[in-house]
Amino acid sequence: MYLTAKKVRQRENFNLNWFFYHGEEDRRPGESDTAAYRPVKLPHDWSLEYPFEEHAASCGSGGYAETGIGWYRKYFQVNPDVLIGGRVVLQFDGAYMLTQVWINGHYLGRHVYGYTPFEWDITELLYRDGGENVVDVRVDNSAQPSSRWYSGSGITRDVWICGVRDLHVAPYGVWVHNLEVTKEKVRLAVETLVCEQSTPVRDNSAGTVKSITVGTSIYGPDGKLCIQEQIKEEINEIQEAGRRSGENCSGLVHTFHQELELSSPTLWNVDNPALYEVITRVYADGVLQDEVHTVTGFQNARFDSKQGFLLNSVRVKLNGVCIHHDGGCMGAAVHPQIWERRLEKLKKMGANAVRMSHNPPDPALLDLCDRLGLMVMDEAFDEWRILKGKELGSNTHESRGYSEWFDSCHEEDIRTMLLRDRNHPSIIIWSIGNEVPEQTVPEGYLTARHLKSICKELDPERAVTQANDQVCAEPHAATEEFLNELDVVGYNYVDRWRTRQETLYDDDKRAYPNRCVLGTENSGLGGIRGEYLMTLQERAGWWKRPYYSAPVEIGRLLRFTMTHDYVAGDFMWTGVDYLGEAHWPLHSSCAGVLDTCGFEKDSFYFYQSIWKRSEPMVHLLPHWNLNVKEGSILQVLGYTSCNSAELFLNGKSYGRKAYTYPAYGMTKKYGHYDKNPIPINTNDLFLSWDVPYEPGCIKLVGYVDDKEAARHVVRTAGAPAAVRLSCYRQQMKGDGLDIAQIEAELLDSQGNLCVQADTELIFTVDGPACVIAVDNGNPEEMESMKKNRIHAFHGRALAIIQSSGETDEAGLVRCSTAENCSVLAGTKQCTVYVRAEGLTGDSFPIIIVS
Repeated sequence: MYLTAKKVRQRENFNLNWFFYHGEEDRRPGESDTAAYRPVKLPHDWSLEYPFEEHAASCGSGGYAETGIGWYRKYFQVNPDVLIGGRVVLQFDGAYMLTQVWINGHYLGRHVYGYTPFEWDITELLYRDGGENVVDVRVDNSAQPSSRWYSGSGITRDVWICGVRDLHVAPYGVWVHNLEVTKEKVRLAVETLVCEQSTPVRDNSAGTVKSITVGTSIYGPDGKLCIQEQIKEEINEIQEAGRRSGENCSGLVHTFHQELELSSPTLWNVDNPALYEVITRVYADGVLQDEVHTVTGFQNARFDSKQGFLLNSVRVKLNGVCIHHDGGCMGAAVHPQIWERRLEKLKKMGANAVRMSHNPPDPALLDLCDRLGLMVMDEAFDEWRILKGKELGSNTHESRGYSEWFDSCHEEDIRTMLLRDRNHPSIIIWSIGNEVPEQTVPEGYLTARHLKSICKELDPERAVTQANDQVCAEPHAATEEFLNELDVVGYNYVDRWRTRQETLYDDDKRAYPNRCVLGTENSGLGGIRGEYLMTLQERAGWWKRPYYSAPVEIGRLLRFTMTHDYVAGDFMWTGVDYLGEAHWPLHSSCAGVLDTCGFEKDSFYFYQSIWKRSEPMVHLLPHWNLNVKEGSILQVLGYTSCNSAELFLNGKSYGRKAYTYPAYGMTKKYGHYDKNPIPINTNDLFLSWDVPYEPGCIKLVGYVDDKEAARHVVRTAGAPAAVRLSCYRQQMKGDGLDIAQIEAELLDSQGNLCVQADTELIFTVDGPACVIAVDNGNPEEMESMKKNRIHAFHGRALAIIQSSGETDEAGLVRCSTAENCSVLAGTKQCTVYVRAEGLTGDSFPIIIVS
């Protein structure tokens, strides 16, 4: 039974004990029959439960994945006490797409966009005697190809059931607005919207409310109380206030404004992402009615036409990556831990910013960015009124898209995004669109103006951009009127046209000296982990280059961005491989520095060598297990942050080399240098040696001030002999929802990684958990990822383990949240095993806590 606690506000996870049916025929909402359904947990993405199919309706843009229509059903009970003087709300963080919901056979309505949250007040439709209710959800993702790129299908984000009193804070009703942020003080305007509603069943002793009081308490990163203040409103003549989209309050709305000042604040930044907790309490005639906790932080983000980007008055270069919303083998139903592991790696690489391309993200992803210290570009749409072709995904028929719904839905969707996200300190800029065709048409600027006005209404301080791929394009370029609407002009692929391959942003800087400039999307190194294009003839598209050529072009833009202050930074495409934008037989893009498993590619170390200059590192490529004739001349590349690096093959030196970045001239007086000049071999941001291939040991040694500071050793591996397991976390909650990420590596008898091995791996679990997905990072892997076995790809694979919780006689999981789960009191242990034919297997214990 839900909502049994005695708190004035209850919010419980609603993800367990669902049933799912996939098929075109309609089901009858409200029925008690689940014979045609099967049990599932949410979030759920049915698209990856099937093999990838060349003739799938989603085509290459959607990753050749299954789509269609799905039905969900769940039976649940609600504590009758919560219905006395209270409301019950069902909240969906997201479902893709065209979602319809029924409670006990009564139709609630429809939500179109697959990336924004929605909710319904279900109070009056619930059985008030504590009887069993049924919720039915229909999700229609049959209009294909649709979103760019992979969208997933189903209830792809968390669902919550909430209980509040008749007098309560409206959804997204607390806004902590930073009026002034300095090292000395923070001036805040706290706006609180309070709903006053009535229920059919009321406590007769409640009487008429004469006064409403809102109290705000702010606690610092150390947990200590910083501010406590109350504001009171006497209820005389009540007038219904205007409501913003997404507030979902059918009664009266009272708006409370408080201005607060915090002395000696700890400001949020990428190195110290300090978070504060704001607790809002609502009282009616002195009696507590609601309590809302808001996590936020205080920062001052500003874009400048000369200095680029400043955070808390300090110039910071945005070392950004674009990411899509999918989680590899988890599809669109991504557990936050998947993103936590990925984001930690990206930050270790030196990234300090993330672009949520091209749709509003899961709120859990923004929470992670707040906590980890990653700045965010929050993006609303990939499509406005004009339909985009999805031809880059090898489509076979006409595209569909959000353009069909833009006029009827865009205002609600962008308002919901702003209201939901504006308290996040990680967000530094709003993006109203990506590569929309409207940028080139005469009237397109009017839509940009309209969307920007909504952003400014709900959040006046943050800048607004749009990612433009047609600046200086031929035959039709983005109009000046369109670009002038933007606070910051976002450039996608700034070097794509004519001489801009060399001049980059400089032409526009001379023509528009007051323009704020940001690389919203530019090429990254990409590539398939463990594979190396040797010639131009082997490339699969004009954007794919041999491994030894790729960092030349990428490095040219990277150096320009890092050394020109007026360029705020760049968001490289992409941080992680994503499903879709593929050409058969591939099902995913290969643009990331991490693959779909979250394994690092060589390109990861290229960016690390530039973005983390203070940390000595070296990395060499390619690996030394190539299928080439002995004696063949190979270009060996070295990525390093050291002053110089020396390459050795089987003990023989091929010379020490160096490049300079950043390059500095004389200081203090003529002929004086702060550091002794060293001979350099190249102006590129990497080193290269021509080496005759012979098996053995190849080693790159990095030097700082002529002393060894780092080394990378690669050996030619023998035949696979064993499998080794490791785990991102060694603990897992016993709530039926938490996961563990298991990495598997194939090793030879000497412990070397067998980077060319593709042995099949079989994962099993002993204990209260199970394998729910596998991946290997191979974009040509066509089998369903929802199984327990997979072939290694270049010696590596990933398995996702999920705690099972404990079930009752009907097979339903009894734990509804980690907080109230009593099934696994104390701790238990499960053990993950991997086996492979002819190899020594491995096991890994995971502690399960309640």
